[in-house]
Amino acid sequence: MPTYVMLTNLTAEGVRTLKNNPARVAEVNKEVEQIGARVIAQYATLGQYDFVTVVEAPDAETMARVSIELGSRGTMTSQTLSAMPAEDLASAL
Repeated sequence: MPTYVMLTNLTAEGVRTLKNNPARVAEVNKEVEQIGARVIAQYATLGQYDFVTVVEAPDAETMARVSIELGSRGTMTSQTLSAMPAEDLASAL
């Protein structure tokens, strides 16, 4: 299944939401599954991005729905990257 990496930053509203409800992260991950994708790994990070999330989705259209749905809430912004295992790249060369 195709893999994507979401680089996410919380807005001020998103920071408030997370502070008031730390379980919100798990709730959002369940919502991602309802859209048709699956969170494989998620990391809270320091630096340029607040979260790095690895997601599997059946296709780019599903991943676009995830990105648009989450972004439309006003609590975060994200950049989504298509990813492939390094060994798949090596095999393709």
